[in-house]
Amino acid sequence: MNGMAGVSRRQLLGSATALALGLALTGCGGSSDSSSGVDENGVVTISVNGMPAKTQPEDRKDFEDLVKQFEAAHPKIKIDAREGQMDPKTFAAKLAGGQLEDVYYVYFTDPAGLIQRRQGADITKYLKGVPYLDQIRPALQDVFKGPDGKIYGVPTGNYSLGLVYNRALFEKAGLDPDEPPTTWEEVRTAAQKISALGDGTVGYADYSKNNQGGWHLTSWIYSMGGDVATQQNGKWKAAFDSDAGRKALQALHDMRWTDKSMGTRQLLEIADVQKMMGSGKLGMYMAGPDNIPTIVKQFESKYDDYGLAALPGTATLGGGDGFMFNPKASPEKIKAGLQWIQWKYLNPDREEENVKKFSGLDVPIGLPQPNLFDGEAQAKNDAIHAKYANVPQANYQPFVDRSDDVAVKVEPPNAQQLYTVLDGVMQSVLTKEDADLDKLLADAAKRADSILATVK
Repeated sequence: MNGMAGVSRRQLLGSATALALGLALTGCGGSSDSSSGVDENGVVTISVNGMPAKTQPEDRKDFEDLVKQFEAAHPKIKIDAREGQMDPKTFAAKLAGGQLEDVYYVYFTDPAGLIQRRQGADITKYLKGVPYLDQIRPALQDVFKGPDGKIYGVPTGNYSLGLVYNRALFEKAGLDPDEPPTTWEEVRTAAQKISALGDGTVGYADYSKNNQGGWHLTSWIYSMGGDVATQQNGKWKAAFDSDAGRKALQALHDMRWTDKSMGTRQLLEIADVQKMMGSGKLGMYMAGPDNIPTIVKQFESKYDDYGLAALPGTATLGGGDGFMFNPKASPEKIKAGLQWIQWKYLNPDREEENVKKFSGLDVPIGLPQPNLFDGEAQAKNDAIHAKYANVPQANYQPFVDRSDDVAVKVEPPNAQQLYTVLDGVMQSVLTKEDADLDKLLADAAKRADSILATVK
């Protein structure tokens, strides 16, 4: 879900990686060759969107300071910063009118369509030799890979959904908080035991409105080995009217109506479920690592109270963000843009400096995501985070241990529209005991097909 995938101060600080969004406005200096962007002094100017607004003074100052540091270390590169991020409604007009930035921010849901419409530059031949880019996790880099096998962008942030759980309720229910459920059957059993504690305690909760129900149902279906949408002969079709879709709905139905472990209050969204968890009345819910600091801060809880497990099944929904390049950008601008992205967002050599910067603030250090790298780069980041950790990393080990076993799949095309359709499916299952699961899936698939027919 884009709202969960975008870079924010919360994500930035949670990973102890300086991922503030935006660039400082700087003078371009000298006239330039309009095609290459290089002036008579050999300085190339690159435009990048995402500069924080003046209403975000801390983020803006952080970024301005980083731009100054970058330009001091790279005197042949200047940053022309512009506010705003990716707006699909204006993107095509900006590109056609020559107003699109050289380097532009995208969510993981954007690259496939942009590549198909040839609205991003092929950067494959410029990646060689840029530090650490060859260690980006393949699944994340694949988000920016076209059907031709070429690379059109670079990921800079990521998340995936797991299970956030209350360790105290696990102990009270006779469950081992260090051995959380690894299958949906175990989730169901644990939810029953937690609900049996009484006093309004709910074993498992889930969202079902404001597109959040469809978002989570997508992850349920992924975990059951299915898809929400697939391409057939170059056209997208709904894929959730399937065994995986039925298994997901049946599991939700059984926990809600047979076990009664999901409580009677439904039509929930993220704020409702976070409040339940923060009040100590909820055992588990599907969420990413970034939910934990939100709960701790909003409800004056303690990090020791919560654990994080990988989502049961074979896959989970994930997302993230990164940068792509204007298809009209010169080679000089692409090379400079890659240097900027690597230096700021993908730089284990600066990680300890970043962590130290935030270690004295009210900032969680040591959460398990973002984790953008494999190999040496990730090991280096992990060691730094462990050194400065101020959260109980052992509580998240079940998530980390199974991270290689659970594939991360990105959101389907036209995700938000599909989520609206799937919201209705979630709502019916959780509010109507006699809901016809087959009919719900079949009817929703017809609506989804009409939405997917517009994908280009």
